[in-house]
Amino acid sequence: MGFIRRQEEKLAARLIQWHQQQQADASLSPEELSQKASLLVDEAHRVARHRGQNVLTIMKEMVADVLKK
Repeated sequence: MGFIRRQEEKLAARLIQWHQQQQADASLSPEELSQKASLLVDEAHRVARHRGQNVLTIMKEMVADVLKK
């Protein structure tokens, strides 16, 4: 895994944690958080290729959807 990918996953994890705090949801285990962050980054890259948008913008839009799954 490359440097940029790791940074994207760390950012996604922070976004997920922030969203959980805002929604007063229960905390995820580190393994669950890492898995959800990885899925979020994968999906953001897929959508970015399809739409031609910025990955960060897409990740912000998708945080709520990932937590609902």
